Amino acid sequence: MSKTLFDKIWDAHVVTSSEGFPDVLYIDTQFIHEVTSPQAFDGLRKAGRKVLRPKQTVATADHNVPTWDQHLPIKEELSRYQVDMLGKNCKEFGIEFYGLGHPYQGIVHIIGPELGITRPGGTYVCGDSHTSTHGAFGAIAFGIGTSQVEQVLATQCLLQSRPKRMKIEVNGKLQFGVGAKDIILYIISQITAAGGTGYAVEYAGDTIRSLSMEGRMTICNMSIEMGARCGLIAPDETTFNYVKGREFAPKGEEWDKALAYWKTLYSDEDAQFDKVLSFKAEDIEPMITYGTNPGMGIGVTQHVPNTHDIDATEQLSYANSLKYMGLHDDQSMLGKEIDYVFIGSCTNARIEDLRQVANFLKGRKKADNVTVWVVPGSKQVEQQAIAEGLDKIFQAAGIPLREPGCSACLAMNEDKIPAGKYCVSTSNRNFEGRQGPNSRTFLASPLTAAAAAVTGKITDVRELLKEEELV
Repeated sequence: MSKTLFDKIWDAHVVTSSEGFPDVLYIDTQFIHEVTSPQAFDGLRKAGRKVLRPKQTVATADHNVPTWDQHLPIKEELSRYQVDMLGKNCKEFGIEFYGLGHPYQGIVHIIGPELGITRPGGTYVCGDSHTSTHGAFGAIAFGIGTSQVEQVLATQCLLQSRPKRMKIEVNGKLQFGVGAKDIILYIISQITAAGGTGYAVEYAGDTIRSLSMEGRMTICNMSIEMGARCGLIAPDETTFNYVKGREFAPKGEEWDKALAYWKTLYSDEDAQFDKVLSFKAEDIEPMITYGTNPGMGIGVTQHVPNTHDIDATEQLSYANSLKYMGLHDDQSMLGKEIDYVFIGSCTNARIEDLRQVANFLKGRKKADNVTVWVVPGSKQVEQQAIAEGLDKIFQAAGIPLREPGCSACLAMNEDKIPAGKYCVSTSNRNFEGRQGPNSRTFLASPLTAAAAAVTGKITDVRELLKEEELV
């Protein structure tokens, strides 16, 4: 019987299945951090339970950590308490903890792949929406609630209902200056922030296959922003080459055995999906959001939609969104002055993202009116960036390289965008107050963010790249 990639992995992990009930799904690895795990550990204590398989739990501090002076005690009391508690909980329950100062510390969805923990065919969960990132390896990965975090710690299993399956194909050649972040922002703008609700989404097509692993992770990372349960991409040579040789990847005969299985992980040619969508790469230009959810995005040369063109049932919330953002109908986004640029988060803080931004910044300086934060996604990314001299390029542009953490993605730490200020951000959410109370966020790619950093306004990066080509 023909199967989708999702069904092949799901079926291989079902422990028990009963008609009318959720499946009992085995989880290969659970990632935990300081925000959604404390109550789960408390639940274990109250019930007198242990962590069933501590070696299949990966813990790191990321959401609350400062991105300056990580060798000093955390200043914010709640942040310090949560990070300290995670360390104590891990020690008590026998879980290795990649805390501040550890060479493997970093954003949870960046360290899993770079350490070779995330692999094709696996099941991965975390008390964090953007766990879908790991699906880029041809895996099932999704966010869970705190009670479910406890459930997996205690049993290494999870009660889950099988979602519907959707395939999104993107084919063709991308325009110059357009990347993975633009692809996913474009898709979400076309199907809305609720367009994937109830689905596991497989991304396919020659445009997707042409992406690096970093680009694929960016795509899958934002699956949740269209309401999807998870996103995944069939593994191929790009995947295998990325995983091979990493710290916790299989070695020797184990590698050969794993690789043979991974090569079977693809949707059969006649596999049935509940929904199939197709997009042309040529239609995608550098994207920018203008509203307060990731579906409110347009090409950077386009204008803000007119309220009267929006569905009547959504016009009031749409108008409120524009009011919050200080924008108006039919406004051009080009030339809109901004105050901050944030390059980081689990969406775009990998070494490839930093390389791309550094290459663009060579010979350029940030605009005087803009504060720019470049935050690597992990200690390994930070050290690699320093080894390659990227920190010196950033410094020459007037931008210091900070230390790893979630930073201004969600402002649960010291990095907050002030009220009323505009930030072009490479993160994944532009909700009201997401980057700080009453802050205003424009989501964009690393290149578009870098262009805003040097011009002080929303800019079509292709124009700057054309100038660069002519030099």
